Amino acid sequence: MKSSPAAAPVTLHLRGILFDMDGVLVSSIGSVERSWEKWAVARGIDPKLAIGMAHGRRAIETVRELRPDLNDLEELRWLEEMEVADKAGVSMLDGVRPILDSLPEKYWTVVTSATERIARSRMLLGGIRVPARIVSAEDVPLGKPHPDPYRMGAEILGLSPQDCLVIEDSASGAQAGHAAGCTVLATLFSHSVESLRYADYLVRSLEDVAVQVHSDTNAPLTVHFTPVARHLSETIG
Repeated sequence: MKSSPAAAPVTLHLRGILFDMDGVLVSSIGSVERSWEKWAVARGIDPKLAIGMAHGRRAIETVRELRPDLNDLEELRWLEEMEVADKAGVSMLDGVRPILDSLPEKYWTVVTSATERIARSRMLLGGIRVPARIVSAEDVPLGKPHPDPYRMGAEILGLSPQDCLVIEDSASGAQAGHAAGCTVLATLFSHSVESLRYADYLVRSLEDVAVQVHSDTNAPLTVHFTPVARHLSETIG
């Protein structure tokens, strides 16, 4: 990657925001990793492999890939029970509260690889108001990195993907948002700059992001931030 001597502030004019959940709105990495470790050990799989594959993807797809001989729905139910029961350390991430407090629900929703039960449980546990309609693992035939989840998220808001900002933290999620035609802003919560090559911009966390709502119906939202990387391939600093 090439370097740039200084970071220039960025302002985006948009009509909606599509948030990933884990690693963007809430931190639940401990719960996720503990649950996958238990599953992997019980199923004779290297826990590091299972945990690495599971991040940012639907659990059922990871199960199918690692143990295609098992009943995927039964395994998914077991994983879901473990993750819902393991509440330790689940919390709202820094920078989330002021953004969501500024956004009426019509301007945002959540697009997650988690099941709806897990997603709603984690958001409620983290103190996040849950939108009436979200996109979860059960809602699409193909999960991230396919574009279907973010296309559906835009549909929920009544918008085209080009009018939406996707906020992600995983490589598969950034790829899904990019493939859907959205602008993608990624945080560095869980992945390296190099792995987030499908993101248009990168920030360290949502603490570096501010959102304003305006009465202009053509572009009611402005999003301000200073990136640490931008344009898919340029690293700053």
